[in-house]
Amino acid sequence: MTSTPTVPTVLLNSGAMMPTIGLGTYEIPDADVPDVVRRAARIGYRLIDTAARYGNERGVGEGVRTAEVPREEFFVVSKVRGGDQGYDATLHALEESLRRMGLDHLDLYLIHWPLPRQDLYVDTWRAMARLAAEGRVRSIGVSNFTPAHLDRLEQETGVVPAVNQVQINPRLPQTAWQEYAATKGIVLQSWGPLGHGGSLLTEPVVHSVAERHGRTPGQAVLRWHLDNGLVPIPKTVRPVRLAENFAVFDFRLTADDHASLDTLAGTQTAMDPDVHEEF
Repeated sequence: MTSTPTVPTVLLNSGAMMPTIGLGTYEIPDADVPDVVRRAARIGYRLIDTAARYGNERGVGEGVRTAEVPREEFFVVSKVRGGDQGYDATLHALEESLRRMGLDHLDLYLIHWPLPRQDLYVDTWRAMARLAAEGRVRSIGVSNFTPAHLDRLEQETGVVPAVNQVQINPRLPQTAWQEYAATKGIVLQSWGPLGHGGSLLTEPVVHSVAERHGRTPGQAVLRWHLDNGLVPIPKTVRPVRLAENFAVFDFRLTADDHASLDTLAGTQTAMDPDVHEEF
């Protein structure tokens, strides 16, 4: 096997080292995702993100198991869906995820959405802490949790998430969430880092920054995430784009570049975790 680049990592509060860029698999069909994972692994990706709700855990697991990369080099992430929240249900949900994936553990397990109307996320978090203590998952975290939700988790359980996966991009920098995470030692993963299907990559300011570095707009935006200490998980099934998204570790943006991209802040609205529900 040809050598692949070493992915920079970040230390989580669990003691685990997480790669600083990953492959998102949202909306990649179960039948297609094994090839995408194997191709990504050949390029150098090691963080692979999925969720029970995506319906492709089986395929992600197959891709991880059949890649020319040892399992211990991968950092596999999945999420408990809204319909499986609650203490006992969460314990069962993990076993089902592992069964579908053909794996004996996850590197990171997240609560997909807080769903405060259900008011089960604290009990779900207690179950997650048990799974981490038992070694079924190496690290635990959340997705789409506001600082208020995170405060409640810490106050009622004493356990601070290792990761919060949040919708972030230059149009939606979630500055308050970034500042909160920094005070708590929580690493933010960026979902929808390239704009989640929007027109971010067509913005003139993004093109100008990219051209100054001889890069593509997507690479400029991914570098914005890395420079801000975020861990982007861009999704693509295109081989060229997979390679392009990974080739972002040999340059940095300047202060002027960041100032230019900061002018986009506030031009996109996020889904509201206090009311958004997915089951």
